[in-house]
Amino acid sequence: MSNPLEQVGLAPLMELGAGNPEVMIGLIDGPVAASLPIFGAGRIREVSGTMKTDCKDVSSAACLHGTFIAGVLSAKRGLPAPAICPGCALLVRPIFAEPKTGENHSPSATPGELARAIIECVEAGARIINLSVGLSQASMNGERELNQSLDQAALRGVVIVAASGNQGTLGSSAITRHPWLIPVVACDSRGNPTGQSNLGRSIGRRGLRAPGEHVVSLDGAGNRVTCGGTSVAAAFVTGAVALLWSEFDGASATEIKFAVTQSYAPRRNTVVPPLLNAWESYQFMNSSERRRRLWKNRHTIMS
Repeated sequence: MSNPLEQVGLAPLMELGAGNPEVMIGLIDGPVAASLPIFGAGRIREVSGTMKTDCKDVSSAACLHGTFIAGVLSAKRGLPAPAICPGCALLVRPIFAEPKTGENHSPSATPGELARAIIECVEAGARIINLSVGLSQASMNGERELNQSLDQAALRGVVIVAASGNQGTLGSSAITRHPWLIPVVACDSRGNPTGQSNLGRSIGRRGLRAPGEHVVSLDGAGNRVTCGGTSVAAAFVTGAVALLWSEFDGASATEIKFAVTQSYAPRRNTVVPPLLNAWESYQFMNSSERRRRLWKNRHTIMS
C-alpha cells in the first residue's frame, strides 16, 4: 500500500517543518478528544459555539470523526496518524452533536449552522478552515446565509477547504459551487477518484484529489483506526495549505490558493480535479519568492 503523504508530495514538505503556530486552522467538524496525549499541549483551541470542544463519549461517531480529522492535521509526529501540521494551532468548532447510545449518523449540518460556524472561525482568527461536513435541510435563506459567510471569508483572506461529498453523484452543492472554496475529492492508492466521491464541473475546475481510502489516524480513545472518504481527503489539502503558509508567511491567501490548485494544473475541462502535489506547490512558491526578492533588490539599487 502506498504512503498517502508521498502520494501527494507532502512527505518532503513535512521534512521542512511541522508548521507555524501563528497559522491557525479552523476545524468545523465533530468534537475532538483534545485531552489525549497524541495532541501537543496548547495546540488545540476552542471556538465559542453551541457545543463543547471535547468529547463526552469517545465512542460516538461524532467524536471519532472529529478526532480522526484532527489526527490527520495535528497529531504528534511519529504516531500512526499522518500528523501533517502539528506545529500549527487547531481551532475546533464542533458543528454536529454526539448521538445517543446506539445511534449513528453521517456528519451534517444545515447551511445556516455552517454559516455561523464559518463566521465564528473567521472572527477567532483562523487562516484556513476545513469543512469535512455535509449539508442537510437546505433552504433558500440558509444557502444565502452560507454564501454570505463564504464571501466574508474570502474578503478576510481565509482559505476554505471542503469535502466534495460521498454520495457518488455528478453535480455541485451550495458549498462546492462557491468560487472561493477548494472542493476535495477522495482518491485511492493509484490516484483514481473513489466511486463514492461527488464530482462536477465546479469541483473539477477549482478542486483537488487527495488520499481518501484506507487512511490511518486515531479515534477518541487514541487507538489506531482506518477510515476514508472526502472528509479525510479534505484534511490532506488543508494540511498542505497550512504547511505552505507556514513556510511563506507573507503570502496572500490568493497566492497560496493558486499555488495549491493551479500552479501545476492550470487548464481544466473535466469533472475530475487534479491530484494534490504539495511539493510542486512549494517549489512554485519558492521560485515566486525568489523572483519577488530579486525584483525588490533591483528596484532598491535603481532608486
